[in-house]
Amino acid sequence: MILTSGRLDEVLPEESLRSAVDLLVRLVEAAGILVIFVGAVLAAVGFARAVSHPGRDRDFTRVRLGLGRYLALGLEFQLASDVLSTAIAPTFEEIGQLGAIAAIRTLLNYFLRKELVEERADLAKDPA
Repeated sequence: MILTSGRLDEVLPEESLRSAVDLLVRLVEAAGILVIFVGAVLAAVGFARAVSHPGRDRDFTRVRLGLGRYLALGLEFQLASDVLSTAIAPTFEEIGQLGAIAAIRTLLNYFLRKELVEERADLAKDPA
């Protein structure tokens, strides 16, 4: 049986679908926020340890690498929530906003990953 648009709306009204997607968007956003928060807390602890041992620049690099991984993952969750938010009958304005947000977050992620690769390479060159 093929559901037509009208019949689909009877089975799952658009408002119900919007409510469900809104909940999912909030959950995915919360996951992204949690990932970034956990990364920031771990980085703060790592920073405190690094400060207590002066002269160990590698410790700072490790803290930055760790935080960078959490930021990259958090940004991916945030982008996923943006995609979900435009999943139901998006307007051209919403699509444009999603495109701009996706471009900005993708650029942030690109440069963050590039920096992480460079930091890892520096660590690998100088095994101390």
